[in-house]
Amino acid sequence: MLRKSRIPKSVWILGFISLFTDFASEMLYPVTPLFLVTLGASMSIIGLIEGLAEITAGILKGLFGVISDKLNKRAVFVKIGYTLSGLIKPFPGFFPSVGVIVTSRIADRIGKGIRSVPRDALLASATKDNSGAIFGFHRGMDTFGAVVGPITALILLNFFPANYVLIYLLAIVPSIAAIIFAMSVKEKKIESTTKKNNFQLKFFWNSAPKQYKILLLILVLFSLVNSSDVFLILKTESVVSSDIYAILGYVFYNIVYASSSYKIGGLSDRFGKKKIFTIGMFVFSLVYLGFAFSQSFLPMLFLFGLYGLYASSTEGISKAWVADIVNPQFHGTAIGLITTLSSIGVMLGSVLAGFLWDQYGSTIPFLLSSIVSFIIALMLLLIKSESKY
Repeated sequence: MLRKSRIPKSVWILGFISLFTDFASEMLYPVTPLFLVTLGASMSIIGLIEGLAEITAGILKGLFGVISDKLNKRAVFVKIGYTLSGLIKPFPGFFPSVGVIVTSRIADRIGKGIRSVPRDALLASATKDNSGAIFGFHRGMDTFGAVVGPITALILLNFFPANYVLIYLLAIVPSIAAIIFAMSVKEKKIESTTKKNNFQLKFFWNSAPKQYKILLLILVLFSLVNSSDVFLILKTESVVSSDIYAILGYVFYNIVYASSSYKIGGLSDRFGKKKIFTIGMFVFSLVYLGFAFSQSFLPMLFLFGLYGLYASSTEGISKAWVADIVNPQFHGTAIGLITTLSSIGVMLGSVLAGFLWDQYGSTIPFLLSSIVSFIIALMLLLIKSESKY
């Protein structure tokens, strides 16, 4: 059971914002590639779209991470970012075309880019000795929305087969709920020893601990083989020839992710972020190896479950790790820099995965990701255990 006393009110509010936002986003995320296929898009085009979406969000995350540190303000960016994303989601429902989907997806990622790092900085400022638990709790709330969203999409597809337009239109409901919660986010000031007009990325980099720089390098290398999750959905659909089963696998991934994030976050506080993160990386390698060769749904469903454990062992944990080793006044910049460079890597990785799939079939991109991620996991073993800034 979650103990509410350990989780501050501000973290609960941020959790509910993310829950409803992901409810809306994940109604659309698993059906978007299927929708694009019906509109005539190739795997390479889908990979390019996902890559552009990721790099747009990633670059803005880095930019607004620096800006939020410089201005020492977080809440205003959280409100703007969630509002923009919430309002833009239904557009493809009104104007179904590849161009509108691309525009909507990128605009939604702009909102994500504006809000994400300031929100993570707010989460980091709420931690004491439980950074893993707090980031894990938030990821759990966020991912619970990612469970409810696809389930809602599955129910709608059952009654209205292939009616992707309807799903886009209904996504506005949880989006409005997220906007309402976002308006209640309050600012939390962080004492800064750096004058606003003297704040520079170079100053942060020169003062950043060596461990952060090594972690940054490893995460960016990993991002090059960590292509968009839409390829997992498309791989499943290509094997079982059912969009319902493909989305069901994605739902199972999110159920495991949501239910394990808080617990695994707490374990990282006890045993160390590096150990838990490294285990997660080995699990990722195993999952992609399995997807490379799976030919039936049940093994893929099991792999989706393992993928949920990978996600809960890495995504929130990496941010908690940064929060532990970087001075609070630089949390936005530190998390934003990792996110920006990783997003560029994911863009390149998504385009490469789509190209390899089109040219050589689905096995090659999954096998490549498995091998490279295994090597990177071995590299993580060489990093010293984290310490406070």
